[in-house]
Amino acid sequence: MPKLKIRKSAKKRYKLIKNRKFIRKRAFKGHLLEKKSKKQKRNLGTNIIVSTSDTKQIRRMLVC
Repeated sequence: MPKLKIRKSAKKRYKLIKNRKFIRKRAFKGHLLEKKSKKQKRNLGTNIIVSTSDTKQIRRMLVC
């Protein structure tokens, strides 16, 4: 059986923290920032914990 490879795109997007949870960046912070308020841009800059229903798929992509 061939060696399982990790998905590089998932490795760049998710980070494993304690309690076997993943964190990710929020969306909508890449462009068109002129029309967004300071509060919205500040809140989009924070990290968020991935939902538990998605962790199984992410763990499979990262082979961990």
